[in-house]
Amino acid sequence: MCSHSQNQKHYPELNYGSGAKWIKSLTQNRLSTFLGGHFENVNLSSVLYIHHVDDSNHVDLQVWSAPGLTKPLFREAMKQEFKPAKKGDSFGPSFEFDPGCEAMIFSTDGVPLQGITGGGGGDRRVEHIIPPQAVRDGHYSVVVESSCNGMFGVPWNGDTIAPPDVNLLRHLMWDFTTLREIVDTVAGNTALQNKALVTANKIMNAFKSGDPENVKLMRGIAEDVFGKGWHAKGDKIYNEGPPKAQVVGISYCHIDTAWLWPYSVTQQKTARSWSTQIDLMERYPEHRFACSQAQQFKWLEEQYPTLFERIKKKVASGQFHLIGGSWVENDGNMPSGEALVRQFLYGQRYFESRFGKRCETAWLPDSFGLTAAYPQLIRDAGMKYFFTQKLSWYERNVFPHSTFNWVGIDGSQVLCHMTPVDTYTAQATVGDVNKGITNHKNLESNASALLVFGNGDGGGGALPKMLENLRRIRATTNEHRELPSVSMGSTVEEFFEDIEEDSKEGKTLPVWKGELYLEFHRGTYTSHGSIKKGNRKCEILLRDVERVATLTSLLKPKGHSYVYPKRAIDECWEKVLLNQFLPGSAIGMVYDDADKLYAEVREACTGLLEDAFIAFNATSFARHDVIKVPLSRDAARMKAQVIQTSADGKHGYALMHSVGNKVMSQPVGMYSVCMPASVFTNGTDHFVLRNANVQLTISEGRISSLIDVKLGRELIPKGNSGGLVIFEDRPNYWDAWDVEIHHLETSTPLSFSQVRVIAEGPLRAAVQTQIKYGGSTIDVTVQTSTYNGSVATMKGNSRSFFNFDAVVDWRERHKFLKFELPLNINNTYATYESQFGFVQRPTHKNTTVDAAKFEVCGHKFADLSEYGYGVALLSESKYGFSCEGNVLRISLLRAATAPDAEQDQGRHEFSWAVMPHVGSFLESDVPIAAFIYNSPLHVRTVPGQDAGHVAPSLPFWLEGSPNIFLETIKRGEDDFEPNASGTTIILRMYEAFGGHGSVKLYIGKNVPVKRAYVTNILEDTKGELGLVSTTGAHSTLKLEFRSFEVKTVKLVLETKKSDISGISSMTSSKRNSWVTVDEEL
Repeated sequence: MCSHSQNQKHYPELNYGSGAKWIKSLTQNRLSTFLGGHFENVNLSSVLYIHHVDDSNHVDLQVWSAPGLTKPLFREAMKQEFKPAKKGDSFGPSFEFDPGCEAMIFSTDGVPLQGITGGGGGDRRVEHIIPPQAVRDGHYSVVVESSCNGMFGVPWNGDTIAPPDVNLLRHLMWDFTTLREIVDTVAGNTALQNKALVTANKIMNAFKSGDPENVKLMRGIAEDVFGKGWHAKGDKIYNEGPPKAQVVGISYCHIDTAWLWPYSVTQQKTARSWSTQIDLMERYPEHRFACSQAQQFKWLEEQYPTLFERIKKKVASGQFHLIGGSWVENDGNMPSGEALVRQFLYGQRYFESRFGKRCETAWLPDSFGLTAAYPQLIRDAGMKYFFTQKLSWYERNVFPHSTFNWVGIDGSQVLCHMTPVDTYTAQATVGDVNKGITNHKNLESNASALLVFGNGDGGGGALPKMLENLRRIRATTNEHRELPSVSMGSTVEEFFEDIEEDSKEGKTLPVWKGELYLEFHRGTYTSHGSIKKGNRKCEILLRDVERVATLTSLLKPKGHSYVYPKRAIDECWEKVLLNQFLPGSAIGMVYDDADKLYAEVREACTGLLEDAFIAFNATSFARHDVIKVPLSRDAARMKAQVIQTSADGKHGYALMHSVGNKVMSQPVGMYSVCMPASVFTNGTDHFVLRNANVQLTISEGRISSLIDVKLGRELIPKGNSGGLVIFEDRPNYWDAWDVEIHHLETSTPLSFSQVRVIAEGPLRAAVQTQIKYGGSTIDVTVQTSTYNGSVATMKGNSRSFFNFDAVVDWRERHKFLKFELPLNINNTYATYESQFGFVQRPTHKNTTVDAAKFEVCGHKFADLSEYGYGVALLSESKYGFSCEGNVLRISLLRAATAPDAEQDQGRHEFSWAVMPHVGSFLESDVPIAAFIYNSPLHVRTVPGQDAGHVAPSLPFWLEGSPNIFLETIKRGEDDFEPNASGTTIILRMYEAFGGHGSVKLYIGKNVPVKRAYVTNILEDTKGELGLVSTTGAHSTLKLEFRSFEVKTVKLVLETKKSDISGISSMTSSKRNSWVTVDEEL
């Protein structure tokens, strides 16, 4: 027999079968029937939970329900009387014991063991593994704290909780889930996709009884994709395969510090989520958890000290990673520049004091846009890496980069990664890992992505199924190449370090210059006006308190004992920084808490100011102010300074003058060259407010004219008018968050009515108006002052502004109130103040990128200028602005109904001003005027015997370039450390106009400076400065600034540590001899 015929014996000659051809789509659809669904009684789900014991012989359940909405700590709860309960009993206000809610498992001695999340969503985690020793002992006791809320607040319908089940087949379930994800994710008709589909189908065919032998068989089938013996390798599976993975996994648990729940619930969410992650670290050695927000750590330290100690150990072991460096994951638009500094200062100092290390990566994944001031501040806070994600939410224009150099307004850069997975709450699926590469926008520059996974917003973090899925994905990519590989066990910093090295220190990466503007959630600039006002006022109060307290602690007026109130200042700052998490889109309960915190800050700061100085100008600018003084009681002695008296004779108006480096503001008379302020009317519907340089006309209820008197220039186009306007406000998606461009198509101009003259000059001229709209009443007082009384600044050609004081009883729903002014000015961009500088945005809609900026964030001013002239709107508490063509607007009030059904309903008081100016914006005094407008004088009348308490001059002042502003004067942080041995002063300055500048910093002769340093914002020394000192005279420092540079200077004094022996936390009572003088702008 020949060998040829022998070779054919294994291949049959005849074939009567149908063949093995499949209909792939039907097989793929079949996979959905193996878990749950209609066949759950006969598929794998039927045997997943096979051993339940919940009778009284095995489970002894006792319950105590906290009263009302209180959230007692463990030690308080354990003092209460617990009553017997059983499965199915109802307790608490909104659920039955299931737990379709959040819960915490404690040991009986109060150690948090892990969190529980009930319900049927993707964040569900109800299993708790009983320790082996407890199994051997036959007895196990725990305490379960259940909260009456789900992960995202209280559900609409009641939730029930099933007893905990032991999942004997969960690994097979995870095998099948990963296989199915591969089938659904990998491109069609590839080898891996077909193999995963065949394998999953074989598992379904092999499923019989679900007994251990059957399970072993099915899991062996899965090895056709995952590789032989892959499961036994555990976390060592990451040591095989490609030496460098394309996708790096890091677990994270974003917890909104408040949103659909108040701060008190967040404190519990933090403990539940973080204890769960520690539990997972014990079973998954590769698990690394990144965590930000120093405030949440502080809550944990105070309320769950045993858990905090466990976290400290995990930080030391390198499993629990500190990121962010800030106090909270704050809003990225509305906090002031100094507040952003304090977010990092307080955050980094906390992390260093508790864990011995600072954060190296800034982390703001959920902020609704990011100011271009950030790169400089991040670098100055000791970090060079930045992670964000929210810009993946967009209405029209896709952000073009994933990994890039983000360059701020001053030229500073940070290495930024915006994960192409497009979420900070990834579920660690095959699709997530694959998207990290397929959605990456800069593969030509760098082909790596960060997979940030774990349940978030409401907390939770990673689940076992996520970590198991990643192991299976890695096992698959060790055998196949159709998916990107994923790694675990490294840090966020190591991820960025690899990018930095691969990109030659960023040289091969794209660059994005300027702000990261989010094309979403623009309504939050205005929603919840009380919070916006509280933020602005408290930021400025704290700046003033620090300045005054610093001077008082230095100058120590004779007979005046004073200790710098460091603890009280810190407590106030921490409250303000906490509230800066809130953009305006939380439930009403959250804003009740926030208003309370702002009230506490205002009360404390007022007391601190009472305890320090008597009368002062808290800015570094020369200024004129008109103040309103009472003409009764002790203040009657000021009557000689009064230039104008109110109609009822109860109040007078005085003109105060402040020299730039003088703390005291002195009353002055009207100069003979000044034209008095005046108001003219025809008695019905035509009113003209005027002084020597500007004139405003209200005709038939609208602002019909705005004239620069000196130039004879009309600023409102003929036939146009300005004033209040209301828009329909019905966003497409998120009520409190969004305002859509189509709201601009629904404007209704409002007319001032019941206009009457209330002040006719010579110092102050004003009219009072009222508008009735719907159920709302809007009272607006429009006023100006004599030329030298209301001039915006002391600049030579400065113009006066017209001030608008509004008192609103707001009762609208889904309406948007704005003030608008059409201007006879043409420019393609308008200018808005941002942190430590400004940003310019288009006034046109040339592109969809331009059109998207129809509502923007600004701080103290918005300006529209051309060569030779401009007009600015000044704001004391509002953040929303727009400029559509030549129409400049400031946003005043919204009226959303979700998630807070009563948002902004009720009384509001706020102000804004219209400020004409000579010259373009860069030639103007707008930034100085806005600074002063937001910094009212703190005025008290002082009897002669108290005059010695008043410092004659500010011991720090600048001479030179006028574009350099002195923002902050405070005591050094290290002065109050236990080993501190001296006194330091911190001065923070910035360049405000976008150009270079050179100044001399003068230091008063009464301040004995021995050394001076430039520091970062954390007050670490960067270099010594050349201090020029002359005995008995001022000391000076020469300082150079680049465009928008923020510079921090530390002065080391020769004085001994005389005032630091105690740190004042309380303020003394108000002096009986003082009389409060209300200011009226």
